Amino acid sequence: MTEQTVQTTEAEQPAPPLAEPAVAVPPPVRKDRRILRGVLRWTAAVAVFAAVGSATAYGVTRMERTDVPGLATRSDGRWAYPELTTPALPSGRPRPFAQTNPAGAHYADLRELVLPAPEGAEPDKALRGKDGWLATDEFLKEYRDASEHGELRQLFVDYGLRHIAARGWTTSDGTHTRIYLLQFDTAAVVDELRNSHLASYSEPAYVVRGTDLSFPDEEFPAKALSDDLDHSVYLEPEPYGAEQVRQAYLGAGDVLAVVLQTRKDGAAAVPFHQTVALQGRLLG
Repeated sequence: MTEQTVQTTEAEQPAPPLAEPAVAVPPPVRKDRRILRGVLRWTAAVAVFAAVGSATAYGVTRMERTDVPGLATRSDGRWAYPELTTPALPSGRPRPFAQTNPAGAHYADLRELVLPAPEGAEPDKALRGKDGWLATDEFLKEYRDASEHGELRQLFVDYGLRHIAARGWTTSDGTHTRIYLLQFDTAAVVDELRNSHLASYSEPAYVVRGTDLSFPDEEFPAKALSDDLDHSVYLEPEPYGAEQVRQAYLGAGDVLAVVLQTRKDGAAAVPFHQTVALQGRLLG
């Protein structure tokens, strides 16, 4: 599987991934080479166990399966996404989390910041919208109770929703993915909307269709996301209905990203976590 990376085209580059913890190696002892070999073996073992903890969060998006012994021909559940690049910014415009951009504004075309579908996936034509912009009412269909759609619509009006870019697809195993990017005027608006009205710590405020309950996903690798992004990730527990639903709300500057994945007989954790992490990187 190819490694998914995000290449920036402007002068300001994102911070590199956290370095693996260094482990000091004792200096060689010339008097007894057997002691030296023993020390090196134990040091190598310690380094392996130390690296496992710090690398887990990044593994969903960065590690090649062929880099790990025994995984060269065995799938680990990740999808093969195309190489990711962020679109060019208008001249003189900063990145969303630059110090010179306190509003957290994304000046790139929002439609180009939606994660592309992985290889072999069937695109969801219903989410293409008009000229790449999706109507608010189409997004509201994701929520189960039609009686709450008017309340949600007014909430978005009150908070100054500018437009929605979206993309969806279905993979060969039946997993259906939908990604929505909702853009507002400032990061402060997105923070208040997400924290006060949409995504509490314990559960989402509005029920997604196909679910009754959703709990926080404790297995989500938070370190796979930039510290600049706020996230709330949920999992529908067993027993679920016809499909299991996974959902995430990402606050990324002036953009609120909503990621949904559903699948009969259970939505796998690895591709969902991978999808959320990669969408977060495009927005960062």
